[in-house]
Amino acid sequence: MGLMMNLFTKCGRFAAVLISIGLMSTPVCAGEVRVAVASNFAAPMERIVAQFEKESGHKVNVSLGSSGKFYSQIKGGAPFDVLIAADEVIPKQLQQERLAVEGTRFTYAIGRLVLWSAQPGFVDAKGAVLNNGNFNKLAIADPKLAPYGMAAKETLERLVMWNAMQRKLVKGENITQTYQFIATENSELGFIALSQIMRDGKVTTGSWWLVPSEMHKPIRQSAVLLNGAKDKLAAQAFLNFLKTDSAKKMMRGFGYESP
Repeated sequence: MGLMMNLFTKCGRFAAVLISIGLMSTPVCAGEVRVAVASNFAAPMERIVAQFEKESGHKVNVSLGSSGKFYSQIKGGAPFDVLIAADEVIPKQLQQERLAVEGTRFTYAIGRLVLWSAQPGFVDAKGAVLNNGNFNKLAIADPKLAPYGMAAKETLERLVMWNAMQRKLVKGENITQTYQFIATENSELGFIALSQIMRDGKVTTGSWWLVPSEMHKPIRQSAVLLNGAKDKLAAQAFLNFLKTDSAKKMMRGFGYESP
């Protein structure tokens, strides 16, 4: 493991060392990271940020939204240091367009899609509720903006239901809004990220069907360092933390799989 990876977790004790060996002119503890985070990753991000800040001394400012909207904002010059996306396509595009640092992109987790209802017993363990049609609205995130929405579309296409479901579809701008449609029962059910209903490895609310991973393209959630990063050392330290066993354990508790 490289020097910076070893040092960032012991920020307070090693800041003076970094200065003395000429790696930086100000203490590493003073760093601030502006992170754009796909909204499906909101819950694990809260825990990861708390642990990272405790261990490193850096401050993390989090903005939540859809990966598609973040892409547009970054192209427009939005002041983010790191993108934590819900797919690998957008980080790749940012690198190709020289808006992200070459060689910094990596997949931090594999996401899982679920069909969920806030009503206990409404969704069966095999998703057959989609066939009986005993519902008025089916919520999904906008496939044009959100990778989980695209995965939902691919699943319905695989089931040969996409066209038939058009009149029942309610589209959220991102996966958080989609969850809210279902949680408030404005939609009886919908496709969301497993991480939105799982805590510490358990789903404790509503009813759900875990969509088989072969029904859609893998949701390879990727992160990348952006060219506009103000404090690249702090930003890279945060990306490094996402690769640690501690961060991976937190992600697994929310239903994410390791890449």
